[in-house]
Amino acid sequence: MRLWRLIDTGCRSAAENMALDDVILECRAKNLIPNTIRFLQFSPPAVLVGYHQSVEQEVRIEYCREKGIDINRRLTGGGAIFFDEKSLGWEIIASKEDLNVNFPSEKVFEYMCRGAVLGLRNLGIKASFRPKNDIEVDGRKISGTGGTERGEAFLFQGTLLVDFDVETMIKALKIPVIKLRDKEIESVKQRVTSIKLELDYCPAPEEIKDALRRGFEEAFNIKLVSEKLSDLENTLLRERLSRFKSKEWIFLDRLPINETAEISAVKKTYGGLIRASLAVDKREAIIKSILITGDFFIFPLRAIIDLEAALKDSPCNPSDILRTVKGFFKKNRVYMPGVKPEDLAEVIIEAVKKISYEKIGIKAEEANHIYAVNGEVVDVLNGGCDVLLLPYCAKPPTCKYRWEEGCIKCGGCTVGQAYELAEKAGLKPITIQNFEHLMDVLAALRESGVKGYIGCCCEAFYCKHQRDLEEAGIPGIIIDIDDKTCYELGLEDQALKGAFNRQTRLRINILSKMIDMINCEGNIGKEKLRR
Repeated sequence: MRLWRLIDTGCRSAAENMALDDVILECRAKNLIPNTIRFLQFSPPAVLVGYHQSVEQEVRIEYCREKGIDINRRLTGGGAIFFDEKSLGWEIIASKEDLNVNFPSEKVFEYMCRGAVLGLRNLGIKASFRPKNDIEVDGRKISGTGGTERGEAFLFQGTLLVDFDVETMIKALKIPVIKLRDKEIESVKQRVTSIKLELDYCPAPEEIKDALRRGFEEAFNIKLVSEKLSDLENTLLRERLSRFKSKEWIFLDRLPINETAEISAVKKTYGGLIRASLAVDKREAIIKSILITGDFFIFPLRAIIDLEAALKDSPCNPSDILRTVKGFFKKNRVYMPGVKPEDLAEVIIEAVKKISYEKIGIKAEEANHIYAVNGEVVDVLNGGCDVLLLPYCAKPPTCKYRWEEGCIKCGGCTVGQAYELAEKAGLKPITIQNFEHLMDVLAALRESGVKGYIGCCCEAFYCKHQRDLEEAGIPGIIIDIDDKTCYELGLEDQALKGAFNRQTRLRINILSKMIDMINCEGNIGKEKLRR
C-alpha cells in the first residue's frame, strides 16, 4: 500500500492559505515532497475568487471590509466561495502519474471527489457527486470543488460546509439575489446544506477530519501518515506571503466593473410566481449564475437546482435558453403544474433582455425595477405614452390630496416631482387610490384611445395583478416604488381599500429617465437606440 502525507495546517489567513497552495503544488511538481492530503481552515473568514475572476464583479468589497472578512484569489478557477471559520477545506496535491489521471476532465472531478464523498458517508451522511464539480446531499450542495495543475502535478481542492453561515455568504458574495429579499435568502439556504444540518449536531473537527482521512485512504488505496510542513515549505511560505497579501495578486487581471450585470425578471403564471435572478458576463454574453425562485411546484423537487446548473455558462441568446430549458424538461421528465417550459424560459429571457436597456441609458440595477406590460419597454416608449399613473401611498398621510386627485407640488414628497416631470413632457398625471380605481382608470383610458402609460407601484402589487394589467389591453411601463410598501409591512388589506397610512417613495431617477425619452409626441429618440 502506498504511503501519502497528511498535513493539517490549521486556521490561517486567506493569504497564508493561498501561499501554501502555491508552495505545496510547486514542491510536488519538483518532486520535493510526497503526494499530500491537506486540511485547512480560515481565520478570519474569507472570500476567495477564482483565478480568472474579478474581485469587483464577484465580491461586495465594502461589506467584507466592514465585517473583517479576508478577500483573496485562488490558484484554481471556478466561482467565488466563502469560508467561515467552521468550514473545512480539503486538498489533494499529487502526481498525475501516481493516480493515473488525465487532468482536467469531468471524470477526474468525480474521481477526486470520491474520498470526500466516502468521508461524509463515514459520518452517516449520504453524499454523492453532482456534475460538474459539486458534492451534494439529496440535491443540496455540501462541498464545491476545483483544481489546477503545474507540470506533472495537480492540486484539487474542496470546501466542506460544517455549520455554515449562509446569510453572511450571500451578503459577502454578489450572488444574484436582488435586494437580498427574505424569500431569495431562504431559497439559497434550501440549495446548500452542512454537516450540522444533516446530523442535527456538529461533530468535533477531529472527528470530521478522521472520517475524511479514512475516505481518502479507501478512495485511493493509500495509507496516510500525519506530518508537518517541511523546512523548505515553511521557508518558501515566508518568502511568498507578501505576494499573496498584495493588491497585485488579489486584484489580478481584473476586468472593467461594467462587464458583469446582475439582472432579474418576474412573471405570474397559472402555476405560481417565477423569479429569475442572473449574473451575466456581458462581454462573453453568457449566464455566469442563475437563481430561480417562486411559489410554484415542481417534480422532481431538485429539478430547479439541476436546471440552474445546466444553464450556468450557457449563452444569453434567447433561442439557446429556450432550447436548454425545453431539452432539460424533456430529458428529465420535469413536471411543473400550471407552468410550461416556455413560461420558465420566458422569465429568464426577459431578464437577459434587460442588459440591452443600457442602450437607452438604463443601468442594469435600474432595469431590475422596470417591468413592461403588453410589449417591450422600447416598443412601449416608441408607441407613445400619454399618462402617468401614481400611487396615493407616495403622498404624505397628512396631504389633503392623498386620497384625491391633485398635487400642489409643495416639495413634501416625490409625487410633486413626478407631476412636474409629467407636465413638462405632456403626460397627464393621475393618482390611483386603490385596485378598483386602477381598473376603472385603465378601462376609461383604453376607451379614450390612449397609446400607453407609465405607472409606479410596488413589485408585489405588479406581480399580483400582472395578468389584470395585461388584460386591460394598454401598453405600459411599470416602475417599482422605493421604501417599505404595504406588502412588506403586512398591510395589503388596508392598501386594497385605499387605507394604507404609510408613505412610500417613487424612484424619481428612473422615472425621470423614462419620461426624458418621451417628447410631447410620445416617441423615444431613435438615435439612442442606434448607439
